Amino acid sequence: MARPFLALAAAAFLAACATAPTLYQPAAGPQGVGYSEYSIEPGRYRVTFRGGPGAPAQQVTDYALLRAADLALANGYDWFRVTDRYTEGRPDNGPRVGVGVGGMDYGRRSGLSVGLGTSFSLGGGPSLATTIEVVMGRGERPRGADVYDARALRRNLGQRV
Repeated sequence: MARPFLALAAAAFLAACATAPTLYQPAAGPQGVGYSEYSIEPGRYRVTFRGGPGAPAQQVTDYALLRAADLALANGYDWFRVTDRYTEGRPDNGPRVGVGVGGMDYGRRSGLSVGLGTSFSLGGGPSLATTIEVVMGRGERPRGADVYDARALRRNLGQRV
């Protein structure tokens, strides 16, 4: 009985690990993993990065900022200001597998029982998308927590890609 259970648990674990990584690349379509952008007016863009199932929120946000930096540099700008941002996600509604271990004693004396359990999603986790609206500029970077030096951001975040 233990062998079929172990085989099922191993198959479920491998299926959970089979999700594709989130890469910094153009999205293949409106719901595809990757970045997309459109120009609202000269020097103003709306940038979206959609992560794959289970991609961490920080990675999705960093990749949206990285795309904004790449756009700024490609268009001859030095810095950009994030004027609006929002993150949307889809709850993880995929199938789940649970694994549990426990013990019991039917002896004459009192016994001690220890239980341990865990579960994981076969769907890979939620899919998140971060959208930022940015205004780009040239010259000295203005002060503010929402203003980024495009070259510095590209250099720092680009090392992680």
